[in-house]
Amino acid sequence: MFISISHSQRKIEPDASDIAKAKALKEKFDHKDDEIALEESTDYVTFDFDSRNKKVTVNHDLKEKMINMISRADIQKYSFYNDQSTIEEFEILYKNNKSAGFYIKDEASISSDLFHVDSRVKFTNVDFPLQGYRYGTHILKTYKDIKYFTKLYFNDSYPIEKKVISVEIPDWLNLELKELNFEGYTIEKTITPNSKNKSKIYTYTFKDVPAMHKVSNAPGPTYVYPHLLILAKSYTKKGETQPIFNSTQDLYNWYKSLVNSLENDNTDLKSKVTELTKDAKTDEEKIKNIYYWVQDNIRYIAFEDGIAGFKPDEAANVFNKRYGDCKGMANLTKQMLIEAGFDARLTWIGTKHIAYDYSTPNLSVDNHMICTLFKDDDILFLDGTEKFNALGEYADRIQGKQVLIEDNDAFILKHVPTSDVAFNKEFYNYQLTLDNETLTGKVKKEFNGESRSSLLYYFDQLKTDKKDEFLEAYLSSADSNRKVSNITTSDLTNRELNVTISHDLTVKNAVSTFDNSIYIDLDLDKEFSNYELKERDVDFIFSSKKYLESTTELKIPNGYSVTHLPNDIEVSSNNYDLSVSFKNENNTLTYKKLFQIKNAKIETKDFEEWNTFIKDLNTLYQEQIILTKN
Repeated sequence: MFISISHSQRKIEPDASDIAKAKALKEKFDHKDDEIALEESTDYVTFDFDSRNKKVTVNHDLKEKMINMISRADIQKYSFYNDQSTIEEFEILYKNNKSAGFYIKDEASISSDLFHVDSRVKFTNVDFPLQGYRYGTHILKTYKDIKYFTKLYFNDSYPIEKKVISVEIPDWLNLELKELNFEGYTIEKTITPNSKNKSKIYTYTFKDVPAMHKVSNAPGPTYVYPHLLILAKSYTKKGETQPIFNSTQDLYNWYKSLVNSLENDNTDLKSKVTELTKDAKTDEEKIKNIYYWVQDNIRYIAFEDGIAGFKPDEAANVFNKRYGDCKGMANLTKQMLIEAGFDARLTWIGTKHIAYDYSTPNLSVDNHMICTLFKDDDILFLDGTEKFNALGEYADRIQGKQVLIEDNDAFILKHVPTSDVAFNKEFYNYQLTLDNETLTGKVKKEFNGESRSSLLYYFDQLKTDKKDEFLEAYLSSADSNRKVSNITTSDLTNRELNVTISHDLTVKNAVSTFDNSIYIDLDLDKEFSNYELKERDVDFIFSSKKYLESTTELKIPNGYSVTHLPNDIEVSSNNYDLSVSFKNENNTLTYKKLFQIKNAKIETKDFEEWNTFIKDLNTLYQEQIILTKN
C-alpha cells in the first residue's frame, strides 16, 4: 500500500517541467496579486429545446487547467446557480485526471449588499502545496431558459495563457454573439459548420489574458473587459418562428407580462394617500408629499430571487411591510400617485455601472427600476431608493441613462436629464485670525446637490443622541487640535434646502514662531491629497460630479508681512478643472481652491497630468506660509 501511494503521489506532484512552466507564467503575468494561472480555459456552449415548456435551454461546459505560480497558494473555486439554473457537474481533478477528492459544499450565497439572495453556490477550497502544482476543473451548468444566459467574459479571476470560447448555434436558433470591447486585443474567431448537428460553431481564441483584478472606483466590467453579449432573438420549430428577445419590444413584452401578473389591490393605500394630499394646495405639493413619504418610510432592501429579481412586488405588500426593493418601491410610488389622480408608470433603467442601452435587448441591459410621472408637458423621474433627492433631482448613477417606460402595449424610450457639475457645489469659507500660536475664526460651509443629499442621508442614519457628536467630529475632522463650537445648521431634515453649517473654530499646532517669523499651516482640509492614481489601468470613477470651492482669509497681524507663499497651480482637461491660488492685499491673505470633476471620472489618458497636479498639490499642502516681522 505504501509503495502504491508513493507511486500515485509522484504522478501528481510537480516535476521539473511543471516548475519551469510555473516560473515562466509568473514572469509573463507579473502582477503582485497573481498566484494561480490557467494554462487553458475552455467554455463550450450548446443549446437544446424544452418542448414541454417551450423554452430554449443552455448547456455551459467549462474546463480549466490550473497551475500554481508561487511556492504555495490556496483558492476557492465556486459557481453560482439559482431556480433558473442547475450545476450538473462540479469536480476538481489532479493533473493525471483522477478526482482530487475535495469536498464540494452547496450553500445559499451571501451578499453584503443584498438582503435576500435565493441564488446558491457550489464551492470548494483548493490548496496548491508546491510551485507548479496542477489541478483541472470541470463545471457543467445548465439554464432552463436562454433569457438568463446573458454574456460570456474572456477574463477570469486568474490570468489565462489560452482562453477558448466555443458556442455551437443550431440552425433553428437565431442568436447573435455581440462582440464588445474587442478593440486593442488579438482575439481570433472562426466559424465552423457542423453538418451532423445542423449547426455552426463560433470559436474565439484569446491568448495571454490578464486577470480581472479588483480595483476600487472602477467602471463596471461591461465597459472594460472584452466579452460576448448573448442576443437570443428567436427560434423556429415545426415551421413556426417564436420571438425571444428579437427587439426591444420583445424585452418590454416580457417585462410587462410580469407587471400584468401583479394583483395591485390599493385598498390599504387609499387612506394614506388621502392623508398625504388632503391639505395640499397644488398638484406639485401632492406629488412631493407622496414621493417623500415613500423615501422616508419605505426601507430599501435589495432582492435577488429568481423571477423576483425582475418582477415587482405588489404595492400593498411593500406598503404594509414598510420595505421593498427598487421594483417594489417604484410600484408603490406608481400606485399611490395613481390613487391621487396622476399618470405614473413603471420604468426600467440600467445604472451607469452598465454599458448597454435598450438597443441590445438582453436582461443585462438594466438593473434598476424607478417611476415616471407625466404631468402636463413635463416628465419627472422618481427614485424612492434615493432617500434625500428632492423632486426633479437625479442621482449621478442614473443621469444620462436611457429608460424604458411602460406605455400599455407599447413603450417609451427617454433619457434621464443630466446636471452640471455646479449642481453639486460645496462651498467652504474660513475667516481666520492669529491669536499667538493659535488660529481662530469663523467657518461657513454650504452643500448642494449630491453633496447635500449624501450628507443628509448619513446624518439621518445616526441615532439621535449621536448627531451632535457626529457634527462636531465631522467639522473638526476628528482632530483633537481643533475645537468646534457654536454650531448652527439649516434644517437637516429638509431635502429641498441646501445644507448650511456655521461654527466657530480654534486650531492649535497649525502655527509656530521662530525668531521674527511665524510659520502657518493654513489648509485645514487638504482635499484630494490621497488621490494619486498609481498602478492603475482603468478609469477612476467618482460617485458623483465634484465641485469644491474653498476660500480662506487670514488677517495679517500688525507689524508683519508675508514673506513666503506656495506657488499657484492650475490644470484643466475635459474631465476636470483644478486650481489653487494665493493673493495678498489690504493686510489680508486670501487662499482659494477650486476643484471641479466635471464628468465624475478621471480617464487613464489623464493619469499622468492628474498625478503631476496631485504631487504639486501635496507639496503645496506641506509648505508653510511665512510671515516675518517688519
